[in-house]
Amino acid sequence: MDYSTFSANDGTTLAFQSSLPLTPSLSPANDTIIIFLHGFSGSSAYFTRNFPALSQKSWVLALDMRGHGRSGHSKGGYHVARLASDLRDFLLHICSLHPGKQYTITAVGQSIGAAILWTYVELFGDSEFASFIFVDQAPLQDRDLRFGWDERKAHRGCYDEKSMLAAQEAWIERPEETYVGLVDECLGYRCRPSSEDKERSPEERKQDQDYFTRISRLCDGKWLARLLADHTRYDHREACELITKPTLVLAGKRSGCFSLEGMGEIVERVKNGKGVRMEDKAQMSVFESGHWLFWEEPERFNQEVVEWVDRWA
Repeated sequence: MDYSTFSANDGTTLAFQSSLPLTPSLSPANDTIIIFLHGFSGSSAYFTRNFPALSQKSWVLALDMRGHGRSGHSKGGYHVARLASDLRDFLLHICSLHPGKQYTITAVGQSIGAAILWTYVELFGDSEFASFIFVDQAPLQDRDLRFGWDERKAHRGCYDEKSMLAAQEAWIERPEETYVGLVDECLGYRCRPSSEDKERSPEERKQDQDYFTRISRLCDGKWLARLLADHTRYDHREACELITKPTLVLAGKRSGCFSLEGMGEIVERVKNGKGVRMEDKAQMSVFESGHWLFWEEPERFNQEVVEWVDRWA
């Protein structure tokens, strides 16, 4: 994978990884593209266990979102809608590399990456995409008791004003502790250990922790805290109903973030929306791991992505 950059419409430099060298003279042999959008405080490096297998048949791209990884940290821009606009600029940049070439694009949004895609659909529609894969994110983080969106469906730890303010304080005042807490929340074997887990040595556990905390450390805590406030307030349930393309939800049974019931709402909303009514075009697959299921079960994750891409190419 090679890093490259482009400029968003406000001049901010954004970085991404590509499985192919980005030269105008080298046009991809395959017309399918897989675009990864990582989670909160993450980067394109989240998907290091997925790039090699998926690159065998598709052009794989992974964006470092604004304020994350190697991308620029603008003074503002801590809004999900701004990140959706950045995605649009990214698509325009990729398509400009080989004018006239038509691509079949599957977008894979993990955690806040899924929220960015729902916002994109609400703002710009979904005509650029062939299909979607949403990874371990419910369409609303906060509880909304007026409409039955309670602790069974909302985020497990950040679900109202009080818990959001506490999370903001943690990201700003206690970042190192918070980085480790994120790992504990997102890896199923740490969040909800099982007797059926494969045995992991202390060295392996430390390697996982060091890997993800190093990625989070690239972010500015105050900027992340403001993005968090925006992210938790978005209600994407109706936006899911606007999706007209095949949709796959990949959910972690031991996620420390979301419940299967909350993520199942995506499938129901897409099925009952304006475009997708066939049963096989909107479905959910449950993994045995946690929020970062692409890391804990990479072989299964890669296989399901490949099959989904092939199915709708």
